[in-house]
Amino acid sequence: MNFCSDNATGVSPEIMAAIAAANCGAAMSYGDDEYTQRLQVKFSDLFETPVTVFPVATGSAANALALATVTPPYGAVYCHAQSHINLDECGAPEFFTGGAKLVTLTGNHAKIEAETLGEIVDRAGAGVVHHVQPAAVSITQATEAGTVYNPAEIAQISEVVRHHNLHLHMDGARFANAVAILGCAPADITWRAGVDILSFGATKNGAMAAEAVVFFNQELAKTFPFYRKRSGHLFSKMRFLSAQLEAYITDDLWLKNATHANKMASKLAQGLAGVEKVKFCHPVEANEIFVQLPESVIAAVLAEGFLFYRWDNSTIRLVTAFNTKEEDVNAFVEAVKRYSV
Repeated sequence: MNFCSDNATGVSPEIMAAIAAANCGAAMSYGDDEYTQRLQVKFSDLFETPVTVFPVATGSAANALALATVTPPYGAVYCHAQSHINLDECGAPEFFTGGAKLVTLTGNHAKIEAETLGEIVDRAGAGVVHHVQPAAVSITQATEAGTVYNPAEIAQISEVVRHHNLHLHMDGARFANAVAILGCAPADITWRAGVDILSFGATKNGAMAAEAVVFFNQELAKTFPFYRKRSGHLFSKMRFLSAQLEAYITDDLWLKNATHANKMASKLAQGLAGVEKVKFCHPVEANEIFVQLPESVIAAVLAEGFLFYRWDNSTIRLVTAFNTKEEDVNAFVEAVKRYSV
């Protein structure tokens, strides 16, 4: 009964089968295999526009290397203070950009607001040699609070980005969960809304170790192969990453997995909403729930064997996944009710 993270889950059977199938026979190395070559067409079909796609093994690599292609060492990347690139990448974006600065913004429920972004970039000192130079904006979809940007919100941020000649990156570690809850086309919250580069996550949603960097602005992709090689993410047996990504987007597996995770989060939230001592910190939109509970309840539920992360003070985070069981959700809700009386 582990609600710590969708990273704690196993691999989708369909993806494990794809890995096994890719293990038959020989294939060309370093991305010259048929699996990797097919990704260009399949991802272009998925996003309804020509894209350039590069498999990598981790979200940290996807984010840091993507930002490195559009941010010079003296540049600034604007992101939310709670974003993964700011709090959980151990300085990877700064390292791979050669020293660029992450400039953090506030915003309700871990979302950047276009108006605030515009005000900050307006007074950033573009062209002034004493200041880091505005280069990129990074938004997280779904956010670290489990909330989701709708197409209009992204378009408003993109308008500010274009006005200042910057580039827009999206950290899509839980991109599938966002698409599933919005019910929109993947294109609607990416290139149609002005996104240049997407870190397309799969590991949290059923893959073993597979992410992709998707360039909608293909001009920006020219230097990425060198960043990827230099970082150690040009895998000799790339087919095993690409086979996962191919299986992930085939027959909408990625959306089926995310829809189930979202459904379990919604059920969990509905159950907890009926408990008087439970306080929600953010709207529940994707597959993460942040709630405040009395310390006595937290301790008692932990003692029963439920696993989750403490966030701050009395706040805990609960994350559901593609294979979360409904009976586990029900059991957690009943435990909270039992100890809240």
